[in-house]
Amino acid sequence: MIPLHDDNPTDRFPLITVTFIIACVLLFLYQVGIGAQAGRAFVFSFGSIPSVLFGNKSLPPELAILPAEATLFTSMFLHGGWMHLIGNMLYLWIFGNNIEDIMSRVRFVVFYVTCGIIAALAHAIPNADSTIPMIGASGAISGVLGAYLLVYPRARILVLIPLGFISQLIRMPAIVVLGFWFVLQLISTALSDSSGGGVAWDAHLGGFVAGVVLIPLFKRRNVSLFHKTRAK
Repeated sequence: MIPLHDDNPTDRFPLITVTFIIACVLLFLYQVGIGAQAGRAFVFSFGSIPSVLFGNKSLPPELAILPAEATLFTSMFLHGGWMHLIGNMLYLWIFGNNIEDIMSRVRFVVFYVTCGIIAALAHAIPNADSTIPMIGASGAISGVLGAYLLVYPRARILVLIPLGFISQLIRMPAIVVLGFWFVLQLISTALSDSSGGGVAWDAHLGGFVAGVVLIPLFKRRNVSLFHKTRAK
């Protein structure tokens, strides 16, 4: 189930959402452009490594460019491959504009970054000895998804459902699309060993829960929860 578009217009241009997307794309192009070895060093310098974050390990001096705590922020803008980047940016483009629209732009930045940090910690705490850098906007975007589910559960989402050689386009309520996404994260978390690398499913769950909890505090007062579209 791949979301493509939502029938939920906004009143203003999503400046912050677009800025985040551009930043992620440009940093990925830079990471790819400097070559494999330098790109790997770049990820170790700016990705969030649990064992370094908690002081169990340390990076070589040439890689320790930032305090470990700062990588909780920088890691949100790095990606491990084209599919990782495209998938994250697609979700951010579809759902981020509406969440940005129901709060001030400054609040949206704080909300997004806070969800991303909570998501990173949700992965780092149970994997405190891991030496694998965690990168990607998935945790912060998961917070956006949690907020969207709480505010717009009945908004219609156009999704692509691959069925072997045949694919089908269907419009479904956000509660179904995002509910399916959340259940998938739960199952994946239960079946995976995130300490060994791969997808940090627990970060997705942490970000999503953070978004659900925080959105009542960040949205504007005239925006009610559980609406199909934003209150005017």
